[in-house]
Amino acid sequence: MIKSGLTGFARSFGWRGLRSAAAAALLCAVVSGCGEQFQKGYILPPGALEQIPIGASQDQVLIVMGTPSTVATLNGEVFYYISQRTERPIMFMNDKIVDQRVIAIYFDRNRQVRRLANYGLKDGRIFDFISRTTPTSGQEINYVAPLFKALNIGQGN
Repeated sequence: MIKSGLTGFARSFGWRGLRSAAAAALLCAVVSGCGEQFQKGYILPPGALEQIPIGASQDQVLIVMGTPSTVATLNGEVFYYISQRTERPIMFMNDKIVDQRVIAIYFDRNRQVRRLANYGLKDGRIFDFISRTTPTSGQEINYVAPLFKALNIGQGN
């Protein structure tokens, strides 16, 4: 008489061992296979900022970048493009913020680009990745800081 392979396996390791191995395999599959990343807000097209030289018009910026997330007036107009990237390592867990950015395009009174900034967080502080500086007190930081706080609402950070 020939015995089934599963029955022979179950006899040698026991049903309890088989269930434990199956549970461990299922847990490993769930933990490793379900990581997700999410992009919220504006998605910066590759090479877009390089297409916007100082002195470009607002119309050129709108063609390259699209409609801004918000607009402010700060010695001229400023277009803000706001984005956030989060990840969830395991299904049903809260999202964790991986990166958040505010692209700011500053215009002079003639509606031409006078400065570009790519704000993000570095060492817990707002940092401009284009000029490689940390903005200090003043009108500029007063506009940018609340945008980062707004991005954190409900994220548990």
